[in-house]
Amino acid sequence: MIYNVKVAKTWLLLKINRSITFVSTQILTSYVLYMTRPAMIVANWKMNMRWAEGLALADAVIQRVSPFVSPTLQVVLMPSYLHLAALGARLTSPPRGIQLGAQNCHHAPEGPYTGEVSVPMLHDVGVRYVLVGHSERRRQWDEGPTLLAHKVTAICSHGLQPVFCCGEQQRTTMQSALAIVQQQLADSLFHLSEVAMSQVILAYEPVWAIGTGCTPAPAQVQEMHSGIRETIAQQYGRTLAQQIPILYGGSCNPHNAATFFTYPDVDGGLIGGASLQADAFVKVVEAMHACPRVCLR
Repeated sequence: MIYNVKVAKTWLLLKINRSITFVSTQILTSYVLYMTRPAMIVANWKMNMRWAEGLALADAVIQRVSPFVSPTLQVVLMPSYLHLAALGARLTSPPRGIQLGAQNCHHAPEGPYTGEVSVPMLHDVGVRYVLVGHSERRRQWDEGPTLLAHKVTAICSHGLQPVFCCGEQQRTTMQSALAIVQQQLADSLFHLSEVAMSQVILAYEPVWAIGTGCTPAPAQVQEMHSGIRETIAQQYGRTLAQQIPILYGGSCNPHNAATFFTYPDVDGGLIGGASLQADAFVKVVEAMHACPRVCLR
């Protein structure tokens, strides 16, 4: 009887030890991937800035933001189509480190689609990132999950990276909001291979917060981002999930950015209104740059 008790205790201690080792390894792996995952600030100008004022804003932002850009902190400017070629030239001659993005694309490479712009066309003017699934296009242009899936596929197949937006329309419980986001991811992204999925950047934008000045609590944003990452892990594995940047958008501005960016699953921001003023946008970039994950690397 004593022998059996000793054996049981030894077995239990070994099991606990292995469990602790496994959990510690998981935590360490997650931390390493978190520290190597790039932070990103993306400026979405939407349908703003006429020719001269757009160039003036771009010049001011480029001059003031370039010193902060590094492999650990990426900055992307997404102007309207009007400014893409001009900004592409400004960002590459000389190289500034800031990347160029587009707010939309058509999924076909060419054809009779009046008013549309294809991914190869965007590639030719220096675009690296393309916004997909923004709530304004979902709502105003009735862009559904199938169309968004075609766009994502086209972007990835031409070597560009989609910035895929997701988020709930109305303020609701975390469980309900996460279920909505999970469905959006499954409908428009989960057809991708692991290689293609590794090129995706996600942007969580609760629609009720966009342009309203109302934001969820930073801890709630962290909970949502953690839930999104876990959803990706279930589909593609934990390593890939830890490599994908997840940005927050929805009234993210100089006053609250630093609070959001301190959370481990908030990898940066998709910035709307605050990106239209150089001072405001620079402060958001500075807030990200001050985070330990950036400044300590």
